[in-house]
Amino acid sequence: MEYGKRPETMARITTKELADTFIAEQVAEIREQVGDKKVLLALSGGVDSSVVAALLIKAIGKQLVCVHVNHGLMRKGESEQVIEVFGKELDANLVYIDATDRFLDLLAGVSEPEKKRKIIGGEFIKVFDEEASKLEGISFLAQGTIYPDILESDGVKAHHNVGGLPEDMKMELVEPVKYLYKDEVRVVGEALGLPHGMVYRQPFPGPGLGVRCLGAITRDRLHALREADAILREEFDKNGLAGKVWQYFIAVPDMKSVGVKDGKRYEGWPAIIRAVNTTDAMSATIEEIPYALLHHITDRITHEVDGINRVLLDLTPKPIGTIEWE
Repeated sequence: MEYGKRPETMARITTKELADTFIAEQVAEIREQVGDKKVLLALSGGVDSSVVAALLIKAIGKQLVCVHVNHGLMRKGESEQVIEVFGKELDANLVYIDATDRFLDLLAGVSEPEKKRKIIGGEFIKVFDEEASKLEGISFLAQGTIYPDILESDGVKAHHNVGGLPEDMKMELVEPVKYLYKDEVRVVGEALGLPHGMVYRQPFPGPGLGVRCLGAITRDRLHALREADAILREEFDKNGLAGKVWQYFIAVPDMKSVGVKDGKRYEGWPAIIRAVNTTDAMSATIEEIPYALLHHITDRITHEVDGINRVLLDLTPKPIGTIEWE
C-alpha cells in the first residue's frame, strides 16, 4: 500500500466551515469511487472509524455495511455504545459479532507485544473476510486510517490500519480521512453531527486492551484492567479532566506484589495510570492530576477491583516513552 504525502496546500481543518467543505468533497469522491456497490467497514467505535462511518452513511447510506467485532478487548460499555449510536440512532446497516472467545483463545500464553498485535490484527482481517464472504456484492473496504498512522507505519506500528492486508483480499480501499490529523477528524465528526462524547472520546489502539494487559493476557487480569480503567474514566469525567486530557488509561503488567487485605497478606497486580496530552500523537506531555483525586482513584481501584493492590503513576513524556506501553 503506497500512500502519498498530505498536500502542502491543504489548510488545517479547524472550523465547521472548513469541515463542511471537506465533507462535501469526500461525499462526492466516495460516490464517484463506489458507485452503486457496497462498502464494508470495520467499525471499532473509535473516533476515526466512527467519523468514516458517518461520512459513508451520508454519502451512500445503506450501501455501507458496518461490522463491529467485539474482540473481548474493548473497554467497558464500548460495544453497547456502538450499537446504540450506529444501530439505533443513525440506523446504519450494522452487523455485530461477539468474537471474545475466538480472540482470547488465540492469545493465550502469547506475551510478545508485536506477536499479540499481529494475532489481533490478523484475526480481525479474517473475521471481516468471513463476514464479507457472507454478504453479496461487497467491493470496497473502508478504513479509518489517519495521517499519523501513515507517518508512523514504517516499522513503528505493525497493527490495524496500514499494510498487513492479505494479498488475496479482493476489496478496494476507501480511506476518506487518511490525510487528516486527529484534531481535524474530531472537527469533521462534530460537523457530521456525531455525539460529542464519541467524537472527543480518546483514541484507542486497534488491539484495544490487548496492549494494556501487558504480557500474556489472562481473563482474570483482563477483567481487572477493564474495571480499573472504567473507574479512572468515570473519575476523570466527574472531575472535569476528561476534556483536558487527550489520552488516559490503565495498564496492568504481568507481575504481582505483596499487599494486605482483611489483615492478611495477599498478592495482587499493580494498575499503572497513564495520562498524556498531545495534538498530533507524535509527541506527548504529562498531564498533572491533583493528588487528592489520585488518592481517591487509588482508593476506589484497590477496594473495588479484585486482584489489584497497588496504583502507580507513569510520568514519562513522549519521546522517551511511547503513549502505549506495548
